[in-house]
Amino acid sequence: MKELHELIRDLREDHDLKQKQIAEYLNVSQQTYSNYENGRREIPVGVVAALAEYYKVSTDYLLGANTGYLGNTNLSNPYLDNITMHDVMYDLQGLQRENRKELIKFVNYLKTTERHESARSRRKENRTGRKSGIE
Repeated sequence: MKELHELIRDLREDHDLKQKQIAEYLNVSQQTYSNYENGRREIPVGVVAALAEYYKVSTDYLLGANTGYLGNTNLSNPYLDNITMHDVMYDLQGLQRENRKELIKFVNYLKTTERHESARSRRKENRTGRKSGIE
C-alpha cells in the first residue's frame, strides 16, 4: 500500500497539476508542499482533509484505511485527466468478452507489479535506515 506522500504526488500528477498550484490551494509555500510529497515533512490533518476535498477522495483512502473505498464513486467526475469512470466503463463494455478478460489480467499484473515495487522500496528504506531515523 502506498504511503500518504506517494498518494498525494500520484493524485497531483494524475491531474496534471504542478506543486505550486496545490501549494497555493493549501496556502503553503511550494517548498513546504514539496516536502510533504517527498516525505520530509509530516502532513497536518487539516492539509489531508483539504487534499481529500480537492481531489474528491476520502481521507480514509489517503490515510490507507482498509475500508475498501478507493475514492470518489461519482462516475461523472474526472478520473484521470478529462476521462471519467463512466467513459472507462462505457469503453470496457464495448470490448469483446475475450478482450475484457485480457484487460483484467493486465490490471492484475499491474497491481502485482506495484505491490512488489512497493515492498522492494520499503526493504530498501529499511536497509538505509530512513524509516528508523538513522541519517
